[in-house]
Amino acid sequence: MEVLGAEVVRLPRVHPGTLFGSGKLAELKAKFHAEEVELVLIDGPVSPIQQRNLEKEWGVKLLDRTSLILEIFADRARTREGVLQVELAALSYQRTRLVRAWTHLERQRGGFGFVGGPGETQKEADRRAIDDQVIRIRRQLEKVVKTRELHRSARRKVPFPVVALVGYTNAGKSTLFNRMTGAEVLAKDMLFATLDPTMRGVTLPSGRKVILSDTVGFISDLPTQLVAAFRATLEEVLEADLILHVRDIAHPETAEQAADVADILQSLGVKAETPKVEVWNKLDLLDPTTHEALLAQSATRDGVFAVSALTGEGIDTLLEAVSRAFDEEKSDRDLMLGFAEGRRRAWLHAEGVVQEEVQGEEGWAIRVRWTARQEKRYREL
Repeated sequence: MEVLGAEVVRLPRVHPGTLFGSGKLAELKAKFHAEEVELVLIDGPVSPIQQRNLEKEWGVKLLDRTSLILEIFADRARTREGVLQVELAALSYQRTRLVRAWTHLERQRGGFGFVGGPGETQKEADRRAIDDQVIRIRRQLEKVVKTRELHRSARRKVPFPVVALVGYTNAGKSTLFNRMTGAEVLAKDMLFATLDPTMRGVTLPSGRKVILSDTVGFISDLPTQLVAAFRATLEEVLEADLILHVRDIAHPETAEQAADVADILQSLGVKAETPKVEVWNKLDLLDPTTHEALLAQSATRDGVFAVSALTGEGIDTLLEAVSRAFDEEKSDRDLMLGFAEGRRRAWLHAEGVVQEEVQGEEGWAIRVRWTARQEKRYREL
């Protein structure tokens, strides 16, 4: 597509029917006709009525922020799960867009020959068809959620911590993921290149093995339909033992992007106590002066690491920091477990924290040596 222009329109007040006032409406119409514009994008929410009226008035196809993001997602979806999630989000969005109420079915009569009200309108039929489709997709996604839960349960039994990469879209998460794991995940300079989470094992400098998870990128004003549809994917972040927040430090709005990511993590229900590390990525795009300044700044701040996923600069330091995060201080504790608590006992053995175990008449007396993180997970069993 060829972009013919962009404009910031200041609205003293939002017109419920057309969004813009009549003067602005006519001015934009003349501009679109002069430049033969066929598609107009509005960076913000546009109601169904406004969309219909604007398309009619200007004679163009119109997309608002949500529908554009949905178009991009639909283009990027590769796996069955990704396609289902995008379809669910699109249907939830379209359901509110059924404003063209065709009347050709209103001549149907209800009842047994009595003068009844109109039959089912086309809009109602469309809405029912969408509702049926949404129910079908939700059922299929429930299977996906169950499968993911089974995978997570299997991972919990193996004492490998999970490290999740999160960040704004196009911050370089997949490139960093490939650099750290040696994987070949699709990494491109474009929005939402990754829609499906990918897991790979990584051996840290200490010899400890962790599971690294690459996730879908975030964006400001993320449509609620997308958050709901991608919950199964984003739940991987909720399970993480450590979150690496990847920032595109070369982007002019990097601070605003970081704030958006923090808001979305909070809305997803990520616990405040989950350890987080900030990764300032794309050092290779900075001029030498800014590059050195950011390196010095990150060195003085706890939990901040400046890297370039493309060149590999700073990756070793980051891996050592992740390694240290899991080599926590350990404490000894004596536990008394009844015979009915076999699941907890099995978990302790799977984690490799049991130092000594004696079986008595009422259960097991167990001495464990564990980290605060392991103790917390044990209490949640």
